[in-house]
Amino acid sequence: MGSNRIGQVGIPAAVVCIAVMMVVPLPTFLLDLLLVVNITGGILILLISMQVRRPLEFAIFPSLLLVATMFRLALNVSSTRLILLDGFAGKVIESFGDFVIGGSLVVGLVIFTILIVIQFMVITSGAGRVAEVAARFTLDAMPGKQMAIDADLNSGLIDEATARARRADISAEADFYGAMDGASKFVKGDAVAGIIITLINLIGGFVVGVVQQGLPITEAMSKFSLLTVGDGLVNQIPALLISISTGIIITRAATEGDMGSDLLSQFARQRGALQTGGAAAALLALVPGLPKVPFLLVGATVFLIARRTPLPEDLVAGDKAEAEEAMAEMGPAPDSPEAIANEMLVEPLELEDTAVGGDLLERVRALRKKLALELGLVIPLVRTRDNLELPAQTYTIKVHGVEMGRGQAPRGMVLAIGDDLAALPGTPTVEPVFGLPARWVPLELRQQAELAGATVVDRSAVIITHLAEVVRSSASALLGRQDLQSLVDVVKAQHPAVVDELTSQLSLGEVQGVLQGLLDEQVSIRDLVRIFEVVSERARVSKDRELLVEAARLALGPAISSAYAQDGRLPCITLDPLIEHGLAETLRTGEGGSFLALEPELLERLSIDITRRVEQAEQAGIQPVLLCSAPLRPALRRLVRTVVPRVPVLSYTELGSQLRVETVGVVTVADAAHV
Repeated sequence: MGSNRIGQVGIPAAVVCIAVMMVVPLPTFLLDLLLVVNITGGILILLISMQVRRPLEFAIFPSLLLVATMFRLALNVSSTRLILLDGFAGKVIESFGDFVIGGSLVVGLVIFTILIVIQFMVITSGAGRVAEVAARFTLDAMPGKQMAIDADLNSGLIDEATARARRADISAEADFYGAMDGASKFVKGDAVAGIIITLINLIGGFVVGVVQQGLPITEAMSKFSLLTVGDGLVNQIPALLISISTGIIITRAATEGDMGSDLLSQFARQRGALQTGGAAAALLALVPGLPKVPFLLVGATVFLIARRTPLPEDLVAGDKAEAEEAMAEMGPAPDSPEAIANEMLVEPLELEDTAVGGDLLERVRALRKKLALELGLVIPLVRTRDNLELPAQTYTIKVHGVEMGRGQAPRGMVLAIGDDLAALPGTPTVEPVFGLPARWVPLELRQQAELAGATVVDRSAVIITHLAEVVRSSASALLGRQDLQSLVDVVKAQHPAVVDELTSQLSLGEVQGVLQGLLDEQVSIRDLVRIFEVVSERARVSKDRELLVEAARLALGPAISSAYAQDGRLPCITLDPLIEHGLAETLRTGEGGSFLALEPELLERLSIDITRRVEQAEQAGIQPVLLCSAPLRPALRRLVRTVVPRVPVLSYTELGSQLRVETVGVVTVADAAHV
């Protein structure tokens, strides 16, 4: 039977048998065997407690403590039954009563009492206090440890798997110390139960011997009391071993090695103290009346051990070598050229705040996943850090070291967004993404602001919304060559033929240019397989970036137009046919792509009319798109980007058949002349 099978079936069955032992009589042979198992188990638990390097390596200890306590109490009940019924409870108890205490009831009671005092008043009491304090401090430290892990994760110092392992370790540590705080009560209760059971056995044995068996008082006391004390000692010795194990496990939080190694290494560092102690013990042999041999023997032994320990400078040199080796494993020193070079590297995406904390780091991580699903781009890790040089309550967002966004987000405040907020106390401001009028109000007035009809968002939500908008607008700059290689590898794992054809036609840099062109217009690149197929086919004819981007847009057309639709309808602003025909005749191609070769006056009039049509639609609560012919789209998009960058430009070929197109405005340059 495998170990898993034993753990799943054998251990639960053994626990059930422990409960059965309390009501079913046991033969003396089986009781002897179980008493030996109890003592051996106590020894094993003590040895394991001394060998583990960290308490979590013996995380089952609290549950094991409960089972061991139940086992001892079940043995107490079984042995008591045999003592009172038969006057005999096996060879083990009889041997303890005769050999360990020399057949003397007084000696047995004294030894039993001493063991109870040691266990109950010294070990158990101290271990319980340490467990209580450790549990409290561990729980109090959890938020800080979690924030440190989140900070390391978002700054790129650790990966997601490492962060997950550390969080699990912190959670397990808190659970362990919390369980130990309760489990230490088992040991204390076991000690109390041992005292009560022994007293009951003494009284019960006296009554059974005198009343039922008709024995003389002295004989009854001698017979049953020795068996009772022997039974108490047999069970208290493993209980004492497990109590010591509890204390050792609880107090191992400050070291990383096993107890024996730590003890020897730390004593070895005190060579002078060992020499002085050995010499002092030897000198005590000169005191008149004291035995000379024991003091001389112990003093000489300690002194010789001290002489054989390494010198302090040798230990320091060894520690230095170990530290250098550990530093080599951890990475370059902070002032080394490698470390300075690492510091010089510009992070792709940074968020600087005067007080990073709360749930901001958790929201940043969730934002990365959300944007990855939205844009098809794995956003680089966001380097979040405190920057005390920023003005108070200010945060900044940087892309490749360039500040792309800045705003204010005071702590303890919420942002109320609305038009009529003058009645609310707070600081007037403007929402950083959409430019809406807003006001920072105290957190306790949130409900009042909501009742006033304002949209209320907390500090972290304001920063995350701003960060998301910066990422969307800078997505093309965040798509690096290595990031693209990772995406290509993912596609190749499922569609190797597609990637092989693509790489045979275009270089990685050319593919990057196409994807960046799509991201520039906030087109999702999630459907990489279809993009790669279309781009590969188009690259057989031309490798012009603009043509490749337009080919990809044509393939993604229904998805692109659906993203701007509202309830199945697409509000559009179109060009007057004469205007569109005239613009098509002015199309020219340059190094940066196609453009409109218009006279400045006509270009200005066209820009004014496009802007006016967009504003009219927006005043009616409509978010329109500008619609034009496919050849004209890239050049018109370049023009629109300079005047109304928020308006997408689509071609007729990109419209999905499932959409209902509604014209909400027509651009006519003639009307613009009256503006």
